Amino acid sequence: MKAEDWLGWTASAVLLATLGRQVYVEWREHTTKGVSAWLFVGQVTASIGFIAYSWLLHNVVFVCTNAAILATAMLGQWTYWHNRQRTNSAQD
Repeated sequence: MKAEDWLGWTASAVLLATLGRQVYVEWREHTTKGVSAWLFVGQVTASIGFIAYSWLLHNVVFVCTNAAILATAMLGQWTYWHNRQRTNSAQD
């Protein structure tokens, strides 16, 4: 593996850890406070575009990274909706 590939994989790991931490905190605290639903919608949309772009460039690092980011966004969106329902049910 080339040095630039290591750089790409390392940057990808940092990004995924950051996004994963956000989703984890949202899940653990059962709240949507400070989180916009549009965050995950935008993230899903961008990830799909970046997966296609990376595929066309034959860049495996970014195909894998953006696929993982897409999965994180989908989990984050599900958690957001779940927490939103909990909050709405508790208020009724």
